[in-house]
Amino acid sequence: MFYKNIHTRIKIIILITIFLFVVIIGKVFYIQVIDYKKLNKYATGLWSRNLPLAANRGVIYDTNGVELATNITTTSLVLIPNQIEDKEKVAKDLSEILGVDYDEMYKHVSKKTSIERVHPEGRNLNYEISDKINNLGYDGVYLVKEAKRYYPYDTLLSHTIGFVGIDNQGLSGLELIYDDYLTGSDGSIKYFSDAKGNSLSMSQIYEQPQSGVNMTLTINFKLQEALERELDNAVSQYNPDQALGLVMNPNTGEILAIASRPDFSPSKYQNYKVEEINRNLPIWMTYEPGSTFKIITLASSLEEKIVDLSNDHYFDGGAVTVGGATLHCWKHGGHGEQTYLEVVENSCNPGFVNLGLKLGKETLFKYIDLFGFGKKTGVDLNGESSGILFNVDKIGDLELATTSFGQGVSVTPIQQITAVSAAINGGILYKPYIVKSLNEPETNSVILENNPIAVRKVISDDTSEKVRYALESVVARGTGHNAYIAGYRVGGKTGTAQKVKDGKYLSGNYITSFIGFLPADDPQVIVYIAVDNAKGITQYGGTVAAPIAKNVLMSAIDILDIEKRSDAIEREYLFTDKQYALVPNVVGMSVSDALKELKKFKVEYSGSGDIITYQSPSAGENIYEGETIRLLLSE
Repeated sequence: MFYKNIHTRIKIIILITIFLFVVIIGKVFYIQVIDYKKLNKYATGLWSRNLPLAANRGVIYDTNGVELATNITTTSLVLIPNQIEDKEKVAKDLSEILGVDYDEMYKHVSKKTSIERVHPEGRNLNYEISDKINNLGYDGVYLVKEAKRYYPYDTLLSHTIGFVGIDNQGLSGLELIYDDYLTGSDGSIKYFSDAKGNSLSMSQIYEQPQSGVNMTLTINFKLQEALERELDNAVSQYNPDQALGLVMNPNTGEILAIASRPDFSPSKYQNYKVEEINRNLPIWMTYEPGSTFKIITLASSLEEKIVDLSNDHYFDGGAVTVGGATLHCWKHGGHGEQTYLEVVENSCNPGFVNLGLKLGKETLFKYIDLFGFGKKTGVDLNGESSGILFNVDKIGDLELATTSFGQGVSVTPIQQITAVSAAINGGILYKPYIVKSLNEPETNSVILENNPIAVRKVISDDTSEKVRYALESVVARGTGHNAYIAGYRVGGKTGTAQKVKDGKYLSGNYITSFIGFLPADDPQVIVYIAVDNAKGITQYGGTVAAPIAKNVLMSAIDILDIEKRSDAIEREYLFTDKQYALVPNVVGMSVSDALKELKKFKVEYSGSGDIITYQSPSAGENIYEGETIRLLLSE
């Protein structure tokens, strides 16, 4: 019995021993195989250290490859407190170089941490300061390379591109919207140290940072420059409260230029108020459009076939009474008997009221909706507003009448230019966009690409052709004559809208605007300009905004290589206008014969003799009457 019990105990001990061995072997297997990576990471973390290397942010390009937002390499100060022996001396020297309080710097060098980044005083250091720190030669004091966002054209396109914070994170504009793409993956220099932070004589490991994704915009840099230059000139000349501009390809929805004033410097964003940097006026600002909105009433009326521009007439006595209210024409006494083409040319409010009443509220507001008003366009920029329209159920004849000439409704510039693009491009409403593609930084392969999106067909090709003709006539013969460009077919419409404050219209305070395009028969570019409360000039869209738009269109002619035409509608001149004249060919003529041909111009000579051998400007150019033509004479 005794021996039997001993035998049983031995078996139990053996089984327990085997079980323990199995448990130990299992634990070792788990540690070495299953949990190896996790535990190795913990172990490595005890004796490895990383000096951070910031990644380059993705570069933002215009459509032709011009860099609009890029990066420059700077250095930043990083401390390893355990390696710093004389903390007082290091803190004193660094505080003097950086211009930082000694006590503040001493906190950095004494901090109980493996790596201490001196922020923000030690970030993005210039070469001179970096060189002084490097010459100190202190253990535990390191300078690491860091990428800093750089905007080579400073304020250009500032509201649209936006800006980044000190850690290269997007804070506004495209920098914010596409931050996940533009932000790269940081790298590091990995080294090894003991528990006290002392560096071990082991090789360092370099982990290369990965640059962010590059972005190409639909923006044309040269057009953007032209638009911003003209807005700057407008600010200098008229001192407006605000000014804005948009340039678009009406056949695709691509935004070619976008700007507003006031603007800001992205690299100095801390110096501006939040509302100054976050209000991208072309997509955010809402206001009564005034007469540019008449294009929508015109297109709707033509589509519904309620008017024949050439054969139907309207008599304007200077005012019309609707719903107990008197609505005046801008011209005192009115325009008298007119065709409806002349109603458009003259921007006659009573004439458009008549069209609105003929359409009726359901029909007019159906087209207003189809043209995209009252809702966001969906442009790929943040901060877009939707505008304000009357509730159709609450519209009476008066509200219908004022809407027909652009009063009592509130729209955004991006809605305006998108809708008018549809009116002139054959009737297709396109979704506006500004990001053309996102590209992998190394191979430039396309990660994401935007293409034109046709939202819907709004009006017929035939109606669109009639709208284009009418708007070309506005520039050649009507209120838009200050946008006329000799030798080119320009269409457009002026707008003058009284501003509202606290439910009342302000006196002498207007938003003047102009929307223009060319060539009028096959539009390739459309420009919208709005100037808020211009000073020192009579506030009309034709006098303030039209000349600005004309200058932008003239730049577009050169930049987009738009050819001169001989079939433009001949301009009708007012007695106050400077007139163009065609330069004749006088090369080979005698001086006396040449002077007979050049009666409309001043003439200057050089050389000697009686025969013209060269002239400038050359024959066929359109220049203002009274300008100088230079002739070279020979025997």
